[in-house]
Amino acid sequence: MKFFIDTASIDSIKEAKDFGILDGVTTNPSLMAKEGITGDENVKAHYAKICDIVDGDVSAEVISTDFEGIIKEGKALAQIAPNIVVKVPMIKDGVKAIRWFTDNGIRTNCTLVFSAGQAILAAKAGATYLSPFIGRVDDTNWDGISLIAEIAEVYAIQGYDTEILAASIRNSRHIVQSAKAGADIVTCPLSAIMGLLKHPLTDIGLAKFLADHKKANS
Repeated sequence: MKFFIDTASIDSIKEAKDFGILDGVTTNPSLMAKEGITGDENVKAHYAKICDIVDGDVSAEVISTDFEGIIKEGKALAQIAPNIVVKVPMIKDGVKAIRWFTDNGIRTNCTLVFSAGQAILAAKAGATYLSPFIGRVDDTNWDGISLIAEIAEVYAIQGYDTEILAASIRNSRHIVQSAKAGADIVTCPLSAIMGLLKHPLTDIGLAKFLADHKKANS
């Protein structure tokens, strides 16, 4: 399973790359605004910086909701760098645009997915990636991880090539559960990935090893 980080922070992206686990990046307008990046040209320049750091794919989100607007934005984003993937919302014109992008050699990430039915439409349209928002599903008292498993089962049966990119990851446990449920990728803050390192028995064991070494060499 690949690890993408969901951020527009250059520092976080560099830290993830230095850690050796960075496979890609996802972003959105909210994350750009959080970093103080506003205005079309500034946003494009920031995407270019991210693409210079990251070897893998970088999802860049459109903000238009009509077909013509999505196509215009997506074409401009795709020209920034070869590893840009156009992030398109799961709406009628979004699915139509994904089909157009697919037919014209532009890779896509279908976002804001909350059902297996939506996942089928995205795959049929040729989406490269599919982003089910498991944390937000959990917020409605449904099971986000079960959604990942259902989509993975459908995709395996039907032979769809679209990769499942589990999004809205809230904690390290979500990462493990997504891997078990069949996600191809998780995207989350770096803190959730770093949380996988933590276990009290690791800390206890390391402290004992160091104490024993000190005792043996005193």
